[in-house]
Amino acid sequence: MHVLVLGAAAGGGFPQWNCRCAACLEAWRGRAPSQTQSSLAVSADGERWFLLNASPDLRAQILAQPRLQPQVGSRHSPIVGAVLTNGDVDHVAGLLSLRESHPLAVYATAKVLGVLHDNSVFNVLNPEFVSRRPLAIDEPAELCGHDGAALGLRVTPFRVPGKVPLYLEDARIEENLAVRGDDTIGLEIAAARSGKRFFYLPACAALDGELRERVEGAPLVFFDGTLWRDDEMIRAGVGAKTGRRMGHMSIDGPGGTIAAFQDLRVGRKIFIHINNTNPILCPGSPERAAVEAAGWGVARDGMELTL
Repeated sequence: MHVLVLGAAAGGGFPQWNCRCAACLEAWRGRAPSQTQSSLAVSADGERWFLLNASPDLRAQILAQPRLQPQVGSRHSPIVGAVLTNGDVDHVAGLLSLRESHPLAVYATAKVLGVLHDNSVFNVLNPEFVSRRPLAIDEPAELCGHDGAALGLRVTPFRVPGKVPLYLEDARIEENLAVRGDDTIGLEIAAARSGKRFFYLPACAALDGELRERVEGAPLVFFDGTLWRDDEMIRAGVGAKTGRRMGHMSIDGPGGTIAAFQDLRVGRKIFIHINNTNPILCPGSPERAAVEAAGWGVARDGMELTL
């Protein structure tokens, strides 16, 4: 099974277009590599690829990744579909770049598919070419192309603590932080033949007992690395929300991700969906050193893994 990191950063990318925080300044000045908004591509055969979330930067990601570019004929793409973990803008807007009547299959929970249905802009995805397929929580599903052909990949969706997308928040949002629902899911992706598997959790508000039990013994986990510390954006002077308020678990501290994973048996742990304010994006930073000393990797655009 082949895994490509198409984008490592959170919404807005790195550097964010209008930001001069300490981390973004490192990128603007060429001392830290830029990163596009988070997405993976996965394939069982190295030829047909499923996106895990569709980033607003998808066109740039295709330009940077030859294996996702047209290979034969006058119209072609190795991309055969997408699996969505939530309805956040940075995870669904890239679908609009796939509107040229190309056969695709889009998998998501019924709730997220409902969000796409209710937003008429997604009608540019011609239903004659783009199948929308609901995922049932905790039920493995064979990923198939638009024509129904199996692609050698199996996905098992599961609920994780999280919240609704920002644009769907209402006055009761404070009562619905870090709750389990169909708005935010994690994915277990497995190769049908070999059984090789990994987890993808780009948004997660807490590592509770149920989730700990699920990822215990996993060979590979991509996990929410949005913020280094909960009040990071406030300290940087670029926002008023904490990580918890945004539905994200922070990396550092006694309740952070590093501490939570410390006694779990996970073969390889990689942070992804990393906010532009997070200093782990900067090679040589103390925070990056602390992450690596704790046995974590930091995703980067173009990273490739084979299972």
